[in-house]
Amino acid sequence: MESSNKLIDGRALAKKIEQEVAEGVARLKEEKGITPGLSTILVGDDEASKMYVRLKHKACERAGINAEDHTLPADSTQEELIALIHSLNEKEDIHAILVQLPLPTHLDAQTAMEAIAPYKDADGFAPYNMGQLLIGNEGLVPCTPKGIIRAMEEYGVEIEGKNAVIVGHSNVVGKPMAAMLLNRNATVAVCHVYTDDLKKYTTQADILISATGVPHLIKADMVKDGAVVFDVGIGQKDGKVVGDVDFEAVLPKVSLITPVPGGVGPMTISILLQHTLESARRISE
Repeated sequence: MESSNKLIDGRALAKKIEQEVAEGVARLKEEKGITPGLSTILVGDDEASKMYVRLKHKACERAGINAEDHTLPADSTQEELIALIHSLNEKEDIHAILVQLPLPTHLDAQTAMEAIAPYKDADGFAPYNMGQLLIGNEGLVPCTPKGIIRAMEEYGVEIEGKNAVIVGHSNVVGKPMAAMLLNRNATVAVCHVYTDDLKKYTTQADILISATGVPHLIKADMVKDGAVVFDVGIGQKDGKVVGDVDFEAVLPKVSLITPVPGGVGPMTISILLQHTLESARRISE
């Protein structure tokens, strides 16, 4: 197979999802006079976080979603952050709330997530939504795993009965990804920094998802022939942005793979738009 046919084009898929959202937003405006609204909360002035918030706002603009940004100083207290979240929970024109992570170290992200009304939980991190996901009710779920599932659907990747291996067990990607794959009857292994002999697991994977941020952790000899590989990691190597996967070396072995950049990242933002629209629809019912 030509290498270009093996690429999962995250940008093209994100565009497609964005277009679907834009059509849904237009319908909601027309039928109910409601424009979906997203509030982002940024604490401090981390440059990467500022860039991610800007990208999310631009995507909202393209889809016709109202986005407002709330910036708190880096030394804000937990109480100030929670008070802001509670005030946004009450706003009728705001249907989704997103707290940009990571937060400054003195703030507890989990407490912030718990303060967001579950039906306005744009990122799908609130305990209620995570619990729903675990019992198979996938409503508002974490955006990156949902984007990966959508990509598998678009590219005809069979999940049922397949061996899926996830490297990384975060609440943002690893754990929810495992739940979504189990909901679709894959056999799932989750590996992490304490896993003994990572290669033993990854070479068994029909579907391999890596989300560690360790540049080129996954080498060619760790990947099964014909595997489908999703690279969620972002790191720096020799001044270049790279993923967890040694892309050039792994490419000849796989049937499908996401590049970094241009793979999983754009899909994540488009799913956020989808969640904002879904929340607006639910709240307006």
